[in-house]
Amino acid sequence: MKTILWATLTANGNYAQSSPENPPKKEALDDFATQAKAVGNFIVGRRTFEGVQVEGGPSPFADLDIVVLSKSVKEIPGVKVVESPQDALNYLQEKGHRTALLTGGADLHNAFLEQGLVDEVIFNVAPVLEGKGLNLLLDTANYQYKDVQLLDFKSLGGGVVQMHYSVSQK
Repeated sequence: MKTILWATLTANGNYAQSSPENPPKKEALDDFATQAKAVGNFIVGRRTFEGVQVEGGPSPFADLDIVVLSKSVKEIPGVKVVESPQDALNYLQEKGHRTALLTGGADLHNAFLEQGLVDEVIFNVAPVLEGKGLNLLLDTANYQYKDVQLLDFKSLGGGVVQMHYSVSQK
Protein backbone atom coordinates (compact mmCIF):
# COMPACT_ATOMS: atom_id res chain seq x y z
CA MET A 1 0.00 0.00 0.00
CA LYS A 2 1.30 3.44 -0.92
CA THR A 3 1.35 5.87 2.01
CA ILE A 4 1.41 9.65 1.47
CA LEU A 5 2.23 12.01 4.33
CA TRP A 6 0.45 15.38 3.86
CA ALA A 7 1.34 18.43 5.95
CA THR A 8 1.25 22.20 5.94
CA LEU A 9 4.49 23.80 7.04
CA THR A 10 5.46 27.38 7.74
CA ALA A 11 8.04 29.14 5.60
CA ASN A 12 10.60 28.48 8.36
CA GLY A 13 9.89 24.73 8.41
CA ASN A 14 7.61 24.22 11.42
CA TYR A 15 4.22 22.57 11.27
CA ALA A 16 1.77 25.39 10.70
CA GLN A 17 -0.13 25.84 13.98
CA SER A 18 -3.61 27.20 13.42
CA SER A 19 -5.85 29.06 15.82
CA PRO A 20 -8.96 31.24 15.55
CA GLU A 21 -6.63 34.25 15.15
CA ASN A 22 -4.44 32.43 12.59
CA PRO A 23 -6.67 30.02 10.68
CA PRO A 24 -5.20 27.51 8.23
CA LYS A 25 -4.79 28.72 4.67
CA LYS A 26 -7.87 27.94 2.58
CA GLU A 27 -5.71 26.79 -0.33
CA ALA A 28 -4.02 24.14 1.83
CA LEU A 29 -7.36 22.95 3.28
CA ASP A 30 -8.87 22.71 -0.20
CA ASP A 31 -5.86 20.68 -1.35
CA PHE A 32 -6.24 18.30 1.59
CA ALA A 33 -9.92 17.75 0.76
CA THR A 34 -9.00 17.03 -2.87
CA GLN A 35 -6.23 14.59 -1.86
CA ALA A 36 -8.44 12.80 0.70
CA LYS A 37 -11.36 12.42 -1.70
CA ALA A 38 -9.01 11.10 -4.40
CA VAL A 39 -7.75 8.25 -2.18
CA GLY A 40 -11.02 7.78 -0.24
CA ASN A 41 -9.46 7.90 3.24
CA PHE A 42 -7.15 9.56 5.68
CA ILE A 43 -5.29 8.65 8.87
CA VAL A 44 -5.10 11.25 11.63
CA GLY A 45 -3.84 11.44 15.20
CA ARG A 46 -6.43 11.61 17.97
CA ARG A 47 -5.51 15.08 19.25
CA THR A 48 -5.59 16.53 15.74
CA PHE A 49 -8.89 14.80 15.00
CA GLU A 50 -10.46 16.15 18.19
CA GLY A 51 -9.13 19.62 17.43
CA VAL A 52 -10.72 19.83 13.99
CA GLN A 53 -14.08 18.17 14.60
CA VAL A 54 -16.89 20.49 13.55
CA GLU A 55 -20.33 20.19 15.06
CA GLY A 56 -23.40 20.51 12.85
CA GLY A 57 -23.75 20.48 9.09
CA PRO A 58 -22.67 17.79 6.67
CA SER A 59 -19.06 16.71 6.81
CA PRO A 60 -17.07 17.06 3.58
CA PHE A 61 -15.50 13.71 4.53
CA ALA A 62 -18.70 11.75 5.23
CA ASP A 63 -17.99 9.20 2.47
CA LEU A 64 -14.35 8.63 3.41
CA ASP A 65 -12.77 5.98 5.62
CA ILE A 66 -11.27 7.93 8.52
CA VAL A 67 -8.78 6.17 10.77
CA VAL A 68 -7.74 7.73 14.09
CA LEU A 69 -4.51 6.55 15.70
CA SER A 70 -4.78 6.50 19.50
CA LYS A 71 -3.35 4.48 22.34
CA SER A 72 -5.68 5.98 24.95
CA VAL A 73 -9.10 6.16 23.25
CA LYS A 74 -10.60 2.93 21.98
CA GLU A 75 -13.74 4.18 20.20
CA ILE A 76 -14.89 7.34 18.43
CA PRO A 77 -18.29 7.27 16.72
CA GLY A 78 -18.10 7.30 12.94
CA VAL A 79 -14.40 6.51 12.60
CA LYS A 80 -12.09 3.52 13.00
CA VAL A 81 -9.70 3.80 15.96
CA VAL A 82 -6.44 1.82 15.87
CA GLU A 83 -3.34 1.68 18.08
CA SER A 84 -0.47 1.53 15.57
CA PRO A 85 0.54 2.75 12.12
CA GLN A 86 0.54 -0.81 10.78
CA ASP A 87 -2.97 -1.41 12.17
CA ALA A 88 -4.16 1.68 10.29
CA LEU A 89 -2.65 0.50 7.01
CA ASN A 90 -3.96 -3.05 7.49
CA TYR A 91 -7.49 -1.73 8.07
CA LEU A 92 -7.44 0.45 4.96
CA GLN A 93 -5.98 -2.35 2.87
CA GLU A 94 -8.73 -4.71 4.08
CA LYS A 95 -11.25 -2.05 2.99
CA GLY A 96 -9.77 -2.19 -0.53
CA HIS A 97 -7.70 1.00 -0.53
CA ARG A 98 -4.39 1.07 -2.41
CA THR A 99 -3.23 4.42 -1.04
CA ALA A 100 -3.40 5.90 2.48
CA LEU A 101 -3.22 9.61 3.22
CA LEU A 102 -1.64 10.68 6.54
CA THR A 103 -2.70 14.04 7.87
CA GLY A 104 -2.30 15.99 11.10
CA GLY A 105 -0.16 15.15 13.99
CA ALA A 106 3.60 15.43 14.35
CA ASP A 107 3.58 12.30 16.53
CA LEU A 108 1.59 10.43 13.86
CA HIS A 109 3.94 11.51 11.08
CA ASN A 110 7.03 10.63 13.08
CA ALA A 111 5.63 7.19 13.99
CA PHE A 112 5.07 6.34 10.31
CA LEU A 113 8.44 7.75 9.25
CA GLU A 114 10.34 5.88 11.98
CA GLN A 115 8.79 2.60 10.83
CA GLY A 116 9.64 3.26 7.16
CA LEU A 117 5.95 3.38 6.20
CA VAL A 118 5.97 6.61 4.16
CA ASP A 119 6.34 6.41 0.38
CA GLU A 120 5.63 10.03 -0.53
CA VAL A 121 5.36 13.39 1.23
CA ILE A 122 3.33 16.41 0.22
CA PHE A 123 4.35 19.62 1.95
CA ASN A 124 2.28 22.75 1.52
CA VAL A 125 4.42 25.69 2.59
CA ALA A 126 2.28 28.53 3.94
CA PRO A 127 3.49 32.13 3.71
CA VAL A 128 3.91 32.60 7.46
CA LEU A 129 6.76 32.49 9.97
CA GLU A 130 6.31 31.07 13.47
CA GLY A 131 8.62 31.55 16.42
CA LYS A 132 7.97 28.08 17.76
CA GLY A 133 6.20 25.01 16.54
CA LEU A 134 6.35 21.29 15.99
CA ASN A 135 8.81 19.64 13.61
CA LEU A 136 9.34 16.33 11.91
CA LEU A 137 11.83 14.63 14.24
CA LEU A 138 13.99 12.56 11.96
CA ASP A 139 16.98 12.36 14.28
CA THR A 140 15.70 9.42 16.30
CA ALA A 141 17.80 6.28 16.61
CA ASN A 142 15.38 4.35 14.39
CA TYR A 143 15.44 6.74 11.44
CA GLN A 144 18.18 6.68 8.87
CA TYR A 145 19.09 9.33 6.29
CA LYS A 146 16.69 9.10 3.33
CA ASP A 147 16.94 10.63 -0.08
CA VAL A 148 13.79 12.14 -1.53
CA GLN A 149 13.04 12.86 -5.16
CA LEU A 150 10.94 15.80 -6.26
CA LEU A 151 7.86 14.55 -8.10
CA ASP A 152 6.09 17.87 -8.55
CA PHE A 153 5.81 21.41 -7.25
CA LYS A 154 3.18 24.05 -7.82
CA SER A 155 1.55 27.14 -6.44
CA LEU A 156 -1.81 26.54 -4.80
CA GLY A 157 -2.54 30.28 -4.70
CA GLY A 158 -2.56 32.66 -1.76
CA GLY A 159 1.20 32.28 -1.44
CA VAL A 160 0.98 28.54 -0.63
CA VAL A 161 3.53 26.43 -2.49
CA GLN A 162 3.23 22.65 -2.69
CA MET A 163 6.18 20.26 -2.96
CA HIS A 164 5.56 16.56 -3.61
CA TYR A 165 8.40 14.09 -3.03
CA SER A 166 8.90 10.35 -3.18
CA VAL A 167 10.82 8.88 -0.24
CA SER A 168 13.67 6.48 -0.89
CA GLN A 169 13.12 3.12 0.80
CA LYS A 170 16.82 2.08 0.74
